[in-house]
Amino acid sequence: MKNITLGKTGITSLQNGFSTLPLQGEDLETSVTMLRKAHDGGMTFFDTARSYANSEVKIGIAFDGIRDEVTIASKTMADTPGKFKADLESTLRNLRTDHVDIYQFHFMTQCYRPGDCTGMYEAMEQAKKEGKILHIGAAAHKISVAEEIVASGLYETLNFPFSYLASERDINLVKLCEERGVGFIASKGLAGGLLTNAAACMAFMTQYNVLPVWGIQTPSELYEWLEFMDNVPSMTKEIEEIIASDKEELAGDFCRGCGNCMPCTVNIQINQCARMMQIMRRTPKEIYSGEYWRKEMERVDRCIDCGMCKRKCPYELDVPSLLRKNLSEYREVIAGRKTIE
Repeated sequence: MKNITLGKTGITSLQNGFSTLPLQGEDLETSVTMLRKAHDGGMTFFDTARSYANSEVKIGIAFDGIRDEVTIASKTMADTPGKFKADLESTLRNLRTDHVDIYQFHFMTQCYRPGDCTGMYEAMEQAKKEGKILHIGAAAHKISVAEEIVASGLYETLNFPFSYLASERDINLVKLCEERGVGFIASKGLAGGLLTNAAACMAFMTQYNVLPVWGIQTPSELYEWLEFMDNVPSMTKEIEEIIASDKEELAGDFCRGCGNCMPCTVNIQINQCARMMQIMRRTPKEIYSGEYWRKEMERVDRCIDCGMCKRKCPYELDVPSLLRKNLSEYREVIAGRKTIE
């Protein structure tokens, strides 16, 4: 497996990173064990965030005593310098460290700059001056914002969704980062769980100068990614056909499950309900046909078209329409009037 250098940061890692987002739902013992096994298997780059529940705490416990053997990136959704400082102090305490290798503004909807009257970029600069962070990063989901971030020359890394469903514009963003010396951290490499062929996902990433951080949730998933350390999948004709098939089905207006639209004003689980049929086509139908998800899907009828989700969606999707489309098809499947192909 090849090494990736994250732009001008000088940070290097095998092209196989770990996103702790899914560990929010795992117990402490299982999570810590998985993190340690990931490190033992050769993973050195771990991405987390203040908003990932207790994931920072789990990283702190897992790597206590071997902090210098791993690279840790975290994120803050703070929107004032005061909240930024509080978040960073919490992050350092949770991680049991005196510094974060890369600290990123999370879910950026604007490119913070010095002198923009927010004080946010200055807060990053001060933290870096104090040695509490080593590199300033950005995490965005909206491509126009990501492009502005890279063009600004102010950020050392960009965390952005990238999978084999990527558009030409997404691929050009990767190339722009390489040209500008900005490290590209590829999140959502499984498109929020909609892509299930790990080999195809990995083979795609090897074509680009990006560091994927996989959302690993179970020990079996971890072992699959660790196997790629010694046996990296190549882009075969079979994998090309898998990618082409998935792109034909999923390209365009589909929910990536990023959750930026949440919370819903009437408590709909938008990031699941708006892509329910895509999920059901890729997982055992029984998981999502039980009482719990039936009730959650029925919440879609509560939608009041307030427009909040549409305004917050980084992909500019017509979210209420997606919700209603999924609910209609879901009802057909549950009633037995339609089968899932």
